[in-house]
Amino acid sequence: MFSTHVKAVRDLRNNYPELAKIVKNRDHVIITNNGKSEAVLIPYEEMERYQEFLHICYVKEKLAEVEVREDDPNSWTPIEDFLKEWDNWDGVGQ
Repeated sequence: MFSTHVKAVRDLRNNYPELAKIVKNRDHVIITNNGKSEAVLIPYEEMERYQEFLHICYVKEKLAEVEVREDDPNSWTPIEDFLKEWDNWDGVGQ
């Protein structure tokens, strides 16, 4: 299991080597600004796995939509529109 460390945004500038060491140990760093959480530093491999997870969630959501609409041909999305949407999908917030 990983540990979570909370550091001020100034530590990115002043103590980056320390933060990098924390992340290399597979721990997470929450960056705060004026006492409010603003960002999270995680190992790059975890970010890749998270993006893959989001992609799988998106595909499952689209498959569920298809199952609901499969009985109503009037609700089908033309393949051209689907492919345009897929090409424009960035995997974030959709």
